[in-house]
Amino acid sequence: MKKIYSLITVLFVPALLWAQTDKELAEQATNQAIIKSHIGFLASDELKGRDTPSEGLKIAAKYIESRFLEYGVNMGPGMESYMQPVPMKKVAPRKTAAIKVGKTELMLNTDFVVIDGDESVFDQPFYYAKYGMPDDLTKENIEGKVVFTICGDGESQNPQEWFTLSGEKRKKVKELGGLALIELYSSAQLPWNFLVRYLSREQVIINETSEEGSISHIWLNRSVEDVSFLDSKKPASIVIGESESENFISQNVVGYVEGTDPKLKDEFIVYSAHYDHVGIGQADANGDSIYNGSRDNAVGIVTVLSAAKSIAANPTKRSALFVLFTGEEKGLLGSKYFVDNAPIELSKMVYCFNSDNGGYNDTSKATIIGLGRTTADEMIIEACKAFGLEATDDPAPDQNLFDRSDNVRFAAKGIPAPTFGMGFTAFDAEITKYYHQPGDNPETLDYVYLEKFFRSYVYACRMIGNAKKAPFWVKGDKYYEAGKELYK
Repeated sequence: MKKIYSLITVLFVPALLWAQTDKELAEQATNQAIIKSHIGFLASDELKGRDTPSEGLKIAAKYIESRFLEYGVNMGPGMESYMQPVPMKKVAPRKTAAIKVGKTELMLNTDFVVIDGDESVFDQPFYYAKYGMPDDLTKENIEGKVVFTICGDGESQNPQEWFTLSGEKRKKVKELGGLALIELYSSAQLPWNFLVRYLSREQVIINETSEEGSISHIWLNRSVEDVSFLDSKKPASIVIGESESENFISQNVVGYVEGTDPKLKDEFIVYSAHYDHVGIGQADANGDSIYNGSRDNAVGIVTVLSAAKSIAANPTKRSALFVLFTGEEKGLLGSKYFVDNAPIELSKMVYCFNSDNGGYNDTSKATIIGLGRTTADEMIIEACKAFGLEATDDPAPDQNLFDRSDNVRFAAKGIPAPTFGMGFTAFDAEITKYYHQPGDNPETLDYVYLEKFFRSYVYACRMIGNAKKAPFWVKGDKYYEAGKELYK
C-alpha cells in the first residue's frame, strides 16, 4: 500500500506543483520589452497612421496575422484566412442637391445633408410618419411617396444610434415602394454644424451590394416643433446630384482558440479592439502630420495580442475569438460588418471584452466603460487589483462612451460587451494633448503602467473564459432584454 501511495505521489505531485494559476499565466503573457516592440511597430511613422484604407493599415493587419501564426492561434471557425474581407467604398461629398416642399426651398448643408442615394430628380407627394419605425410603416401609406420621419425612436438621444436606425428605416421605406426618406434632425449632443462638418468630408462606408439603387436619404435641420412647412397637399421636389465613389476591400483580422471543456467550448468569448487610426492630417507646431495612434488604438491591439498569446499557449475552458476591427474611426464599420457576417452564430458569443483608448491620466487605474453593467465585474476588479490597479467606472457618462466604440455593435445584439481602457478621471489637458493628435507617439507612453494594464486584462480574460457561468447583463440594463432574446 505504501508503494502504491508513493507511486501516486511521484506521478501526480510534480504535476500539481507545476500547475500554474491564471494570475501566473497572465504575468507571463507579456513584459515591457514585448510591449515596446509591438507598439513601436504598430504606431511607427512607417505605417502612416493606419487610416482606412491605406497601405499602413494593410501592414498592421499582416503584423497581427503574423503574431497569430507565431502564437499558434487558428483561423476563425470556417474561415480560410485570418482576414475577413470587408467591402467598403469611399464617397465624395455631394456638390449639388436641392429640396422644395411647397414654397419652402431648402439648401444643401445649410438646411439638409444627404446620407445616401443615387442621382435623382422627382416631384412627388409625401407622407409624414412621425418616428417611422420599420414595423409601423405600411405599403398603403408610403408607396410612391417621399417619407418624412423624425430621427431616432423617441427614446435614445444618441445620434450614432439614430444613424444605425436610419439605415433600417431606409431599407424598409425602399422595400415598401417609398421614393425617399427625409428625417428631421435636432440634437444637443451633436449640433448641426458639427454634423455638417463631418458629412461634408469624404466618407467611408460599408459597400452593401443590396443597397444598389438606394433611395434618397436625407437628414433635415428641423426640430419636430418646426414642421409647419409640411403640407401633405403639396408635393416634395428633390434634386440630388451625382456622387463619386470608389470601392475597396478592407479586412478584419480574426483568430480562434478552441476551449478545453467539452461543453463550455461551445461558448465563445470575443476579445476585440480596432486596429485602424486616422492617418495623416494637419501638421502640428513641429511639422508632424502623421497621427500615429499609440494610445488609440495600438494599445488596444496589444491588449488583444497579449490575451491571444496566453490563451493559445494555455487555452481556457471556453473558446476564444480574437477580432481586430478595421474602420472604427469611420463609424464602427468593421465591427458592424463582423456582427452582421459572423463566422459563428451570435448566440454562441456569450461575452465581448473590447479594448479601446483615447488616452490616460491616472496610472493607478484601469477604466472599464461598462463596469456595473455585466456580472463579470468581480473578476475584472480582482484581475486589476492583482497587478496593482484599481478598476473604475466611466468618469464621463455624459460622453456616452459605451455606445461610441466597437463594443456597442455586440451590445445592440444582446451580447454583454464592456470596454477595458487605460485609467482616466476626466477629459483634461493630458487626454486632449494626445487624442487624435500627431504627438501620440510610442515614446510618450508609460511602459511600467502598460505592463500592469495588459497583465490585468489577460488575467480577467482567463477568469472569464474559465468561469463556471458565463457573464450576463445586469437586470435593468438597456441591453438586458436584447440579451434575453438572443440567448433564449
